[in-house]
Amino acid sequence: MVRRRSTPWIHRWARIIIGGIAAIGVLETAYLTIAKFTNSSVVCPTTGCDRVLNSDYAVVFGILPLSLLGLFAYLTMGALALAPLGVNPETNKATRSNLEKSTWFAMFILSTAMPIFSGYLMYIMAFEIKEICIYCVSSAIFSLALFILTLIGHEWEDIGQLFFTGLIVVMVTFIGTLGVYNNVKSPTPTVASNAPPLVKTVSGQAEINLARHLTEIGVKEYGAYWCPHCHEQKVLFGKQASALLDYVECDPKGQNSRTSLCQTAGIKGFPTWEIKGKFYEGVQSLSKLADLSGYNGDRDFKNSLPPR
Repeated sequence: MVRRRSTPWIHRWARIIIGGIAAIGVLETAYLTIAKFTNSSVVCPTTGCDRVLNSDYAVVFGILPLSLLGLFAYLTMGALALAPLGVNPETNKATRSNLEKSTWFAMFILSTAMPIFSGYLMYIMAFEIKEICIYCVSSAIFSLALFILTLIGHEWEDIGQLFFTGLIVVMVTFIGTLGVYNNVKSPTPTVASNAPPLVKTVSGQAEINLARHLTEIGVKEYGAYWCPHCHEQKVLFGKQASALLDYVECDPKGQNSRTSLCQTAGIKGFPTWEIKGKFYEGVQSLSKLADLSGYNGDRDFKNSLPPR
């Protein structure tokens, strides 16, 4: 009598564990996606989350939130893992067998691509943005766990074919990732001579909240496109926050010029802030702008004025 070999426990539970991890990933990415679309701050024990999640790398093709892409990946992984479990093996044995075989291969392809993409983002976070986001780190860990579980949770018959498929997926994913972020890393295109320099610093949530507050209470920043101190002021706010300010271009040759407002206000130098009917010339620290405007929110500002 030949004793039938028992099925390893990891083979019995792999799909359920993968489904559980994918469910956690869905909750995390759904939370980040909602925060992105509502322009809300996320709960985070570190100061780097907002800077990472508001960076240019947090969107795909400049419009699609990266968290939404992750949400779709986790949803797909969970569906592939749990789909065969809904088929009764006693009444639909052939159907379940075919479904298990096809979904394992699809899970391998997806779980191979996910850590490659996450690994690249970890590199960007560490060496380009130079901040730590626990949501990004946890997602990378989830992706790696899904890959490992997919490998050891099934008895693969043709290891050579699996290796060849994995190699192709790695190459396609890596090349595709570089293509997606090519515009972010490519040199900045030349701007018109009458356009202000582009702001490259990343705004934190505190900067964004302050900019919103200033705009809501009617604060204006008067400046000129050629003014280096005006650019210095925008750098303090960062790219995202400076775009929210009510900036008044005073030079007639500047883009979207509102020279008449500057003349009416009697502006003499740049930048000049108009806050509650009073005027303040020169680059102002974000803390001083917060004090002058009565801002009571988060003051964990990332940038400060250089020593003079």
